[in-house]
Amino acid sequence: MHRETIKSNPLSSRQEVIQFLHALLEPLDNQFSAGEAGFSLGDTCAHYGPEIARMEGLSRALWGIFPLMASGDKEHFSDRYLQAVKAGTDPQSPAYWGEAGPYDQRFVEMAVYGLGLALLQHNLTDKFSEKELANLCRWLDQISTAVMPDSNWNYFAIMVQLGFKRAGLPWDEAVIHQRFTMMEAYYLGGGWYSDGEGRPRDYYISMAFHFYGLIYATLNNDDDPERAGELRDRARRFAGDFVYMSDEEGASIPFGRSLTYRFATVAFWSAVAWSGLDVFTPGQIKGLILRNLRWWRDKPLLDRDGIMTLGYSYPNLIFCEDYNSPGSPYWALKTFLIVALPETDAFWSATEQPLPERQTKHVIPQAAQIILHPPGGGQVYMLTSGQLELNNYVNTAAKYTKFAYSSRFGFTLERGRYGIKHAASDSMLLLCENDNYWRGRRECEQVLVTEDYIWSRWSPWQDVHIETWLIPCHEWHVRVHRIDSARHLQTAEGGFAVINGPEIHAAPDGCESLLCASNGTSAIRDLSPVVSRVPDYVVTPPNSSITFAECAAIPLLTGPVAPGISWLVSAVVATGERNKGYSCKPQFRMNENSFSVSDDGTETDVFVRL
Repeated sequence: MHRETIKSNPLSSRQEVIQFLHALLEPLDNQFSAGEAGFSLGDTCAHYGPEIARMEGLSRALWGIFPLMASGDKEHFSDRYLQAVKAGTDPQSPAYWGEAGPYDQRFVEMAVYGLGLALLQHNLTDKFSEKELANLCRWLDQISTAVMPDSNWNYFAIMVQLGFKRAGLPWDEAVIHQRFTMMEAYYLGGGWYSDGEGRPRDYYISMAFHFYGLIYATLNNDDDPERAGELRDRARRFAGDFVYMSDEEGASIPFGRSLTYRFATVAFWSAVAWSGLDVFTPGQIKGLILRNLRWWRDKPLLDRDGIMTLGYSYPNLIFCEDYNSPGSPYWALKTFLIVALPETDAFWSATEQPLPERQTKHVIPQAAQIILHPPGGGQVYMLTSGQLELNNYVNTAAKYTKFAYSSRFGFTLERGRYGIKHAASDSMLLLCENDNYWRGRRECEQVLVTEDYIWSRWSPWQDVHIETWLIPCHEWHVRVHRIDSARHLQTAEGGFAVINGPEIHAAPDGCESLLCASNGTSAIRDLSPVVSRVPDYVVTPPNSSITFAECAAIPLLTGPVAPGISWLVSAVVATGERNKGYSCKPQFRMNENSFSVSDDGTETDVFVRL
């Protein structure tokens, strides 16, 4: 019933968004047990164990419930949750959430209680007795001196102190100053942070740093105007880049970890709307959020009981990180901050508008990314280098270090090192020593971002060094690899992955592998100056792709390289159109000290001096 309610919701008005939120929250009501301070939403496990996972599931639902309470609209959820919170923070209760240790997952969940106190103030504290409120504050105050990862986690302590202050409770300004100072060490300029010094630039920058930053800047502007102004200015700059991550249909480019939080990828835009940040029009912001919610509405996110599943666009445990418990996906509810805006707000009264006008190519040097919006391509995709999550979560190379990531075609996950069909060859150059154990790019030793290309240097073995240029060329992109190898190697380079099925049509033409599938067309064309590669394609196991459960088909170019210097060059393209033929195929020309890439030989687009 909940699935049908959600899928039939037009998601075009405030009331319909609230109905969507209700439809996500109502199945959780059946998970409560009397006297408990959490609920179990499944039998899978995270590294922090089931008891903390139960507390996490309950707490993450509050990202939707607290804004709903602040809206003034009628809701029937909060009493049950607040009773659970009282039990969970009472050290005399059998359901007590416990004392937190270093790097504890419970610190992550404390942020939402800071939001609740900051938004609702006495409307929340009045629901607690003096003792219950003291218990809540004591439990939350553990974060003030906590040992935590030096990353977006610093904002959790800030949110708690902001909540204390706004609710008229004892608070510590020094904690706020200390945590902001720590995060300043990884501000990169242009509105961009890394998620800790030297760590990736992924969706945590939007759904954490700027999301919390705009809440702080809005609610503490009077007492901290200089910092609030700076946070708003950084968010404004970031918005000019981040708008490129969405396509016309509402999909976001899947990239990096924690994508099981789904529509949290647009939580930043909800914070923009809620804070009244002067960037783009209310109608454009509204369109960005609602199109994304509608895109997710049509995906099989829920199990038969209406509970959000682990995965991306379908349930998929292969995809998950080791900190994903059954309740983790409910961080997606951060996007519902917009329901705290009244019906009369300019956001709700605005007519939904399409994306702002954007360039076909947008370079983001701070993130080592080039975002491409090919005309008529039915997707937006990213070329990238230089990112790696050093915590080495599951499939971290697939999530960060491929050459390209697409809003339409997503990416595939490695299912094993032996055999090319398991090796996640889409948007990668893989190499092996004739033993069918494949290696690809993991860590980049050097990266250079220009207006025309991204260059990286990487070494899959200590005596194999590869320089890669990723070059946009109209609807295509060109990859140039200079391989300096001390080994005899086999290579396989893949284009974008499409759905394999009875209707798939493979059309190799001697130098190009082109696949026509139900969800679009994908091609990779060999432009190598000396080495000739064989066009082929590979079919992966089911559930390898994050965007579709069916087996994926990946167009390939394969061939050997000998010891010494070799050059491999390919042109890659994909579109949502089926059976599309391609004109204006890129051309590659190499000279002694340079190479050039041109559109069908008619015009030199990029010239690179070696």
